[in-house]
Amino acid sequence: MSDRTGDRAVRLGLIVPSSNTTAEPEFRRFGPDGTTVHAARMPLESVTVDELDAMSDDAVRAAELLAHAAVDAVAYACTTGSLIHGPGFDAELEADLESAAGVPAVATARSVVRALEALSADRIAVATPYTAVLDERERSFLEAAGFEVAAIDGRGIAANTEIGALEPADARQQVLELAAEGVLEDVDAVFLSCTNYRSLAAVPELEAELGAPVVTSNGATLWDVCHAADATVEAPGRLFERA
Repeated sequence: MSDRTGDRAVRLGLIVPSSNTTAEPEFRRFGPDGTTVHAARMPLESVTVDELDAMSDDAVRAAELLAHAAVDAVAYACTTGSLIHGPGFDAELEADLESAAGVPAVATARSVVRALEALSADRIAVATPYTAVLDERERSFLEAAGFEVAAIDGRGIAANTEIGALEPADARQQVLELAAEGVLEDVDAVFLSCTNYRSLAAVPELEAELGAPVVTSNGATLWDVCHAADATVEAPGRLFERA
């Protein structure tokens, strides 16, 4: 049975980069039955520091526009876009979006932290499609949030449409290559980063193979925004077993 607000289904507002082709399909595929997803887009073609920095200027306006659709909660679905300015920016972003939309708001970077904390993960490994510069920004953010990053592996891709063309099988292979190097033996969780990386469908198989929780950017964001909207969600992975 789907969750409802009053006499209608829950509406989730989703703020995404303009070149993101993955977040909306994954939210619609794995979100609660009957929940509707309504997106606003911010200009971004390449996942670089400069473009991510410029994109963040459009976030509040996107939240204001989603308020016109009477959404029940808003998710800023961009991992690096919500950590690009370092520790604390993710919390400030959530507060700004909540004020603009008038409803609870979450940002992917903060959602990932909440998800890893819910899984009691301290030592993690990270797989990304990003360039080395953004990998180091992400490592710094995660370490500042209190996690030990055992390894971070990036594919070196900047063009976001190229990231969006990757398959769940690519995400699985990237993680298995890390496992073959022995760096996953003592981690509490694996994090697959990027809301444009189609990886949520790979989670059940990876968790079975690794024996450890696997968190994805869209999975963490969906889990978090559904909690914010008081919507019950069942999606792949151990994270969604957590209340």
